[in-house]
Amino acid sequence: LCCREQPIFSTRAHVFQIDPATKRNWIPASKHALTVSYFYDATRNVYRIISVGGTKAIINSTITPNMTFTKTSQKFGQWADSRANTVYGLGFASEQHLSQFAEKFQEVKEAARLAREKSQDKTELTNPALNITSHQVLPSPIISSNGPGEDKLFRSQSADVEISTEKERLKKMLSEGSVSEVQWEAEFFSLQDNNNKLVAALHEANANVDQWKKQLAAYQEETETLRQRVAELESQGAHDSSSENNKEELSQTLEELELLIKAKDEEIQMLKSQKCGLWEAEGDREEVLQKLQELEARNAELERRLHLAEQTLAETLAEREKIQNEVTKVAEIMDVKIFELSEIRQGLAKLVES
Repeated sequence: LCCREQPIFSTRAHVFQIDPATKRNWIPASKHALTVSYFYDATRNVYRIISVGGTKAIINSTITPNMTFTKTSQKFGQWADSRANTVYGLGFASEQHLSQFAEKFQEVKEAARLAREKSQDKTELTNPALNITSHQVLPSPIISSNGPGEDKLFRSQSADVEISTEKERLKKMLSEGSVSEVQWEAEFFSLQDNNNKLVAALHEANANVDQWKKQLAAYQEETETLRQRVAELESQGAHDSSSENNKEELSQTLEELELLIKAKDEEIQMLKSQKCGLWEAEGDREEVLQKLQELEARNAELERRLHLAEQTLAETLAEREKIQNEVTKVAEIMDVKIFELSEIRQGLAKLVES
């Protein structure tokens, strides 16, 4: 087999066969992806698609000119083998792998067509049976060896016996050597694939270690910055005690101003109610008006002072709330960073142990 039949293209795919009962559903031929290879038999000028799972040939399909490989999706293709009386399906890892397999199928199909035409031409030139004379006996009824839809090859009963003997001999050779050779080829590609995956995983692990180290250094620097910020906020919190006293004084002053404004409002209302009676005395009218104006001006001044006191109190409360929110936010960020730092250290420890 190593001298006569050689692999010309190999790939990996999940192999399926059509359900013989329903002719619609796919049955997986194996649990994992298998190596699928094109083989060329230089002696017989024949191309085959072969895939081995364990010690069993999952695919052993001879390519003929009338076969067609159909892409049914971006990663799945199929072809029918009338000799095996089944339909094979292949699921690939990417659209590129499917396209490569389909292109190779078309190339091999064309090569098989040329080989068949060459073989037929050679047979017509060398076979004396084609020159049938009047006294020769015609061959037995015509039969087809290639199944429905393929080109018809016609032969006599004696040729059938020879071909059957040749088929038995080829089956014996395939069972003795072909399966083992293809299995070794499949194991080689499988080991090569696993080796590439291990190398890629090792490079990825090394890259992750470097990235974790950089991230750890960045987290440590950020944690130190947050600690300094907390210390600053705590020092600002110490000044909040003095602002508490100022707040109490402002609140007390505000209450006094509100009481004074309320008393003046009552006095103004009382004076307004007495206004008509006071105007009866013409001499006291100017004095009452002047007093009323003075009270209104004083009332306006008290209202202005009250507004300023309320504004100062609101600003003090807003500043204090802002500082408290910032302290809480920084504390939460520190907790998250400390937790992430702990996980990174545990991951580095596990990686060092492994």
